[in-house]
Amino acid sequence: MDKRIFGLESEYGITCVLRGQRRLSPEEVARDLFRRVVSGGRTSDVLLRNGARLGLEAASRPAYATPECDNVLDLIAHDKAGERILEELGVDAQRRLREAGIDGDVYLFKTSADPAGNSSGGRENYLVDRHGEFGRLADVLIPFLVTRQVLCGAGKVLQTQRGAVYCLSQGAGHIWKGVSPAGTGSRPLINTRDEPRAARGFRRLQVAVSDQNMSETTVLLKAGATDLVLHMIEAGAVMPDLILHNPARAIGEVSLDMTGRSPVRLADGREMSALDIQREYLAKASDFADRNGADAVSERVLGMWERVLDSVQTGNLDAIAREIDWVTKYQLIEEYRARNGLPLSSPRVARLDLAYHDVNRGRGGYYLLQRDGAVERAVRDIDIFEAKTVPPALGRYRQAG
Repeated sequence: MDKRIFGLESEYGITCVLRGQRRLSPEEVARDLFRRVVSGGRTSDVLLRNGARLGLEAASRPAYATPECDNVLDLIAHDKAGERILEELGVDAQRRLREAGIDGDVYLFKTSADPAGNSSGGRENYLVDRHGEFGRLADVLIPFLVTRQVLCGAGKVLQTQRGAVYCLSQGAGHIWKGVSPAGTGSRPLINTRDEPRAARGFRRLQVAVSDQNMSETTVLLKAGATDLVLHMIEAGAVMPDLILHNPARAIGEVSLDMTGRSPVRLADGREMSALDIQREYLAKASDFADRNGADAVSERVLGMWERVLDSVQTGNLDAIAREIDWVTKYQLIEEYRARNGLPLSSPRVARLDLAYHDVNRGRGGYYLLQRDGAVERAVRDIDIFEAKTVPPALGRYRQAG
């Protein structure tokens, strides 16, 4: 199969607190955070040596966009390099604040939604063939995107009128429509805006419904499975008719069902579960890989894809707890609740939910698990270290960096 160009964009939550009380506004913390990388105060949007973009989005949220990569493992390394860069900036900003007499700890969270309900953007970019029918691509891709949160959701404790529940995805509750050319402001699953910057014969496909994952293996499955589905569509593979009646409603329904079995309504009146829909795509992807060849990464993705569906269907979440973000976090929260006798609605549980996404490796929940060897890896620390300063082999930002 031909290589594809990938990119990830992540927004980070930011705060400065002292003994649980907020000390500074996000705008004030962001000003100190970016002081080291912005000269003269002219702009807060800079191109880094590794080809990535670092800037400030709405509500003073730091944003990191990876350089364009031509394989999933490079993509993961550069995504993690963004966390390292933000971690270092946070430590530096905290030092300057304390020198200025402002006590407090600076926190940066790689999360799509915080306990207060504030949402931030996570986006995936894929270079796709311009010569295909984009409308057909979106129709085939949307059911996959709506149900793939069973594979790659980041997990979230959601406070509802009926009490707290654990759901698969952080971003699912913020989606308003299937496709839109208006970008993330209209909250679509897919942004259809056509960008002339793409190479001739290609266009960018931006997936705007993307949880910001901490797990390297979850990102591997997310991007790898999406790549396989796109290859099938571009090759003209005959895909089952799985068009959803209401994608925006369906994505919320799927997110609230940890079993993956609740039915969602299709446009033709049928009902299928998220697991059934994912198995349709997996079967097609496996056949496609057998006929067209698959590299080691694709084989790993297909194997993990099948194991996750089997584990969710049987309820054996232990089998995937080291690899899948929403399961890793769910088990962490459940163990903490049992140890401390807490309800899911406890503020302490909400703090743990958020702490899982702290990019500081000395205190972040995910990184404490990684330190203890409780999660699987997809790339090496040396790969991440190099990605902080060295651009990938391909991608349009390489020379600019």
